[in-house]
Amino acid sequence: CVCECVCRACQMDLQTAIQETQCALNLVLNNKFSEALDLLKPWWRDSMYHALGYSSILVMQATMTFEHRDIQTAMATIKDALNTCQKFRKKNSVVGSLSSLISKQTRLQEEEMHAEICYAECLLQKATLTFVQDENMISFIKGGIKIRTSYQIYKILRLLEFIGFSGNRDFGLSQLREGASSQSLRSILSALTLLFYHTYVSLILGTGEGNLVEAEALLEPYQHKYPKGSIILFYTARIATLRGNFEKARARYEECISSQQEWKQIHHLCYWELMWTHSYQQEWQQAYRYADLLCKESRWSKAIYVYQKAAIISMMSEEDVKKTGEDIVELFRQVEGLKQRLAGKSIPTEKFAVRKSRRYKAASPVPLVIPALEMMYVWNGFTIVGKRADATEALLVTIEAAEEQLHPSEFHPDDSCLVQMLKGLCLKHLGRLLQAELCFTQVLEGRIRYDHYLVPFTLHELGLLYKQQGDITKATTYIENAKTNYKDYSMESRLHFRIHAALGSLRGSPVGTP
Repeated sequence: CVCECVCRACQMDLQTAIQETQCALNLVLNNKFSEALDLLKPWWRDSMYHALGYSSILVMQATMTFEHRDIQTAMATIKDALNTCQKFRKKNSVVGSLSSLISKQTRLQEEEMHAEICYAECLLQKATLTFVQDENMISFIKGGIKIRTSYQIYKILRLLEFIGFSGNRDFGLSQLREGASSQSLRSILSALTLLFYHTYVSLILGTGEGNLVEAEALLEPYQHKYPKGSIILFYTARIATLRGNFEKARARYEECISSQQEWKQIHHLCYWELMWTHSYQQEWQQAYRYADLLCKESRWSKAIYVYQKAAIISMMSEEDVKKTGEDIVELFRQVEGLKQRLAGKSIPTEKFAVRKSRRYKAASPVPLVIPALEMMYVWNGFTIVGKRADATEALLVTIEAAEEQLHPSEFHPDDSCLVQMLKGLCLKHLGRLLQAELCFTQVLEGRIRYDHYLVPFTLHELGLLYKQQGDITKATTYIENAKTNYKDYSMESRLHFRIHAALGSLRGSPVGTP
């Protein structure tokens, strides 16, 4: 059996393997996902590039769905791919450092050098999935260890150091740009990694300042080459969303949905984005439609979907609520029972939704205040809405109306502080900075009982406001305060990544490990 494998591997020369893997990636971008996997499958246990391509497609799927089953399947495939690559690596050699690899390059055969790169890239995929699986710090640390291991093998793995581990983010980005501009197998993967960084990572875990000009430039050649490719259409829509062009974005998301039926998970990702584009413009009935579809079709997080649906319904008029046929209180009460544990851990945003929904356990619950707008903030949506003055003004009207309707209760201090923080965000994006500062300051002076996350998040927002005013010293002080003096609050990891990015931008250079 071993001899047969070796014999088969010998028949697949490097050049053919690279060409077939390139062909498979082209098939993926043309929505022919099964064909791509079928092309690679016969050789993926015997050819390093087939193994890398096969695992890359499954990782791509997992990072687009965030579903536990897809992640586990991809993880298992990566382990097998690593074993395949290991067969071709230089025997009995453990590369201890980057410099030692460079010095050994002359002694490595061409096939062995390719094996080192493929092995390192598989480890990189494993680290990426570790991040996708759980945004808690411990997961990122484990992922970082995997990145460091592969980094010791080959410099290509400095590419992901921009996520937040010690290293040079600018160098990592420049290497990705170099890879994306090359006419090689890795150009597609580099381009997709950069697109993911600029359109998601920088927004959710960063300052929200993704380089959209670069993202558009990266996407342009693929838009011509794969005009109906669902992945390309999706990123076209996502960039339109981030530019505040919600109407164009919705058209592209709909086009993306109709472009293929094989990977239904891409539909779910579009539903999620469509839900938000409607929410940004307070089109709650349309937003509800997509939240409801996610509840029915997607397996990622039923708790978040049901909470999101209930939060959206909470924003509707009584008449529109009746049309849905939903019971808001009952929906919120379902959330806790839907919480899942993946590998013994909870999803941080799920934990937040569960905690907020507990208010409805009371016999006569005090309703949450503008919960859909609070979740919008959790996903850094105010940064997106801020691109549209009309949408921001409309949100401000809604927030001020909620402020006027606050009633005395045990939750009043928390609800009042939430309203002030969201109001401050709108005012900041509208350029009314002094009024925004006043709102944020009121949060810091509030007597919060439950929503302790509001204080460190508001300190961070105040820091960003002072940065906008050019007061770097004050900005740094407030953001460092949020980083150092608060712990054990909801979504702490998420804020720490945002703080890490903010401090990096304040210093004008990448910073070390958070």
